[in-house]
Amino acid sequence: MANHHGDFIWYELSTPDIDAAQAFYAPLLGWSFAVSGMENMEYHIFSTPESAVGGMFKPPADVPMPPAWLGYIGVDDVDKMAESITHGGGTVHMPPTDIPGVGRMAMLADPQGAMFYIMRGLSDEESLSFSYDRPRPGHCAWNELSTSDPADALHFYGQRFGWVKDGDLDMGPLGKYEFLRHAGRGEAGSGAGILGAVMPKMPEMPVCAWTYYFRVPDIDTAVSHISTNDGRILQEPMEIPGGDFSLCALDPHGAAFGLVGGRK
Repeated sequence: MANHHGDFIWYELSTPDIDAAQAFYAPLLGWSFAVSGMENMEYHIFSTPESAVGGMFKPPADVPMPPAWLGYIGVDDVDKMAESITHGGGTVHMPPTDIPGVGRMAMLADPQGAMFYIMRGLSDEESLSFSYDRPRPGHCAWNELSTSDPADALHFYGQRFGWVKDGDLDMGPLGKYEFLRHAGRGEAGSGAGILGAVMPKMPEMPVCAWTYYFRVPDIDTAVSHISTNDGRILQEPMEIPGGDFSLCALDPHGAAFGLVGGRK
């Protein structure tokens, strides 16, 4: 595995209709799709011209998995990390499992219930799914955790993945928006290694969860596409530090996602 322990290395959508999901996301994010060839599962990989970014699949009928985006965190040892997560109050939803030709993985939840995967990939190539070094259209640009206990979440993830707090933004009565940096990728205050943020869960959110923000060339074009293709805007574009704009939305099947982009 070429990435650092604690890097986000893959993003995955569970959806009841792969063809419809591809039709929605392809023009929105410039993704192309290919069938993976995995046995016993129809799994499609989506890519930008630069690299693969993630995958999508339709859960089996007997698996009660709602439409959702989940992220994969790269780790040095899946079994040891799954055990550590359990000891830290998390939950194992899928035990460590080998995926032939891909790597070893597990599905877990943190102590507040936010779901994620861990994985030790077999590839020697660095994943660019999350773009640490520069803006890449179609790649993930930000990983945001909404949780009922931000202090505990910071400790939980920091102890296991090498993430540290790197400043915060006071949101008044909504609490603090606390920035996360991968300690192995940059010094405090340098801007390097920033991977996202932790914030208090808003009352309207049904569960604690990660939201993944993908980069688009133009945020207003993205709004138009979502609104005219059976998606729903949850948070209208708002300006963020650096001059970009971000939004939150639901795809046509109800999976939540975020976008980041400028205005032309």
